[in-house]
Amino acid sequence: MAPRVEVRKPRKIFIVLGVGLATLLALFLFRGLSTKAGKAFPSVGTPAPAFSLLSASGVTHVGTPANGGGSGKPVALLFFGAWCWICHSELPPLAMAVHNQESGSGPLKKVAVVGVDSLDSPSQAASFAASSGVTFPVGSDGDAQVTSSLYGFIGDPYAVFVSGNGKIVAIHRGPLSVSQFLNFEHQALSE
Repeated sequence: MAPRVEVRKPRKIFIVLGVGLATLLALFLFRGLSTKAGKAFPSVGTPAPAFSLLSASGVTHVGTPANGGGSGKPVALLFFGAWCWICHSELPPLAMAVHNQESGSGPLKKVAVVGVDSLDSPSQAASFAASSGVTFPVGSDGDAQVTSSLYGFIGDPYAVFVSGNGKIVAIHRGPLSVSQFLNFEHQALSE
């Protein structure tokens, strides 16, 4: 009788770790290939860069104008994606806060809110925005050119708050509570 050879199956944890590391490597390579050497990304106190994205609905374009929002109207940019598990819990309360301020008469009604959905198709972006209760315009950044190449963000969520003179007053990385969001909007209004 021949000796029995044990066939080992790969452990799931090693497969998950391998896929995770491959994803991180791809993100870093993508960012490295899509940015110019020595490029400084926007930061607090610098002008907000202009961009224009096709809306998730595919009908219009959304973004910030050449003066970075410096038309006197503050702008809040919310970066998110359907693939981002944090965004699924963060976005609905923020969408409700934006809806309330748009339908109200307070000073925050003056702040324009623009969503940037990265690494999703336009249909995924539109579906995620609708399921989250989003009523503000959302641009589809499927190749992350705005998110990664223009702003230098890796992953989501992020939020950028721009004053009426086009300067960035705050950049927030990670989950954003409604109270933090409102405080940053007030800061953008007061600059």
